[in-house]
Amino acid sequence: MEKITITILATSNPAILKFQADQFLTNHESFEFHNIDEAKASPLAQQLFYLPFIKKVYISGNFIALERYDIVEWEDVQDVVAEQIEDYINDGNLVVTENKVVKKVPSTVYAESTPNPSVLKFVANKKLVATTYEFVSVEDAKYSPLASELFHLPFVKSVFLDENFISITKHDVADWSEITTPLREFLQNFIDSEKDIILADAPKALKKTESHMEAKFENYDDVSKEIISILEEYVKPAVASDGGNIEFRSYDPETKEVKVVLQGACSGCPSSTYTLKNGIENMLKEMLKGKVLTVEAING
Repeated sequence: MEKITITILATSNPAILKFQADQFLTNHESFEFHNIDEAKASPLAQQLFYLPFIKKVYISGNFIALERYDIVEWEDVQDVVAEQIEDYINDGNLVVTENKVVKKVPSTVYAESTPNPSVLKFVANKKLVATTYEFVSVEDAKYSPLASELFHLPFVKSVFLDENFISITKHDVADWSEITTPLREFLQNFIDSEKDIILADAPKALKKTESHMEAKFENYDDVSKEIISILEEYVKPAVASDGGNIEFRSYDPETKEVKVVLQGACSGCPSSTYTLKNGIENMLKEMLKGKVLTVEAING
């Protein structure tokens, strides 16, 4: 088994910090522990509760979220905690004991509007997928049981999945006021049923594995790598918050044109052209002076 790496991620709550692994830690399950007695099913959580400042431990998918007491600041202890978690798992210790009955966190799903009036973003309280997937037809969705079922609804036009949310594009025949609640309930029931959201062989079949993406990245020229890094750091978090995604497609060193793919809520969005020209294009022109002139979008 490859050694895992832990990345520290801030959350909207300053008392809670996420420690994200580059591999899944649980089998599509989520666990919440409030004290060491509750954590009998998780040897890792028990170890973490020995730290006097740990108030709550939440384990889901590929991350561990920790809530602290106010006796310390995260910036003073986060690196040590990350190292302890990394060493603990890489030593072969158990994260969760599978044969124990544990308190499982029920799924919750809520809907968010997006800048695209045809798209609604449904956010779950747990990690759904490890990378982005977009499906534009029922034939396209054969690797996703969730997307396949959604396409049987007559008003669903496309489905975009990313980490903990699902963006659904509707046909004009339906109004969000009529279908939002049934969609939210369907998604929540599907997640609670523990059916596969993405089939196990989907990442390999769709070339979405980490090794494939790393190999693809290494094949790009230096300017393209710089562009990808800028998009990943500065642009993707913003478009993800709006229920969409942006992916690098190509860079032409002669014309200095960058082509990107817009997915989810960004695909076909009325404001996407403005965002591209006044946001992304200006950013790349400023950060890569003389190397980029224009950015063109391809809808996913």
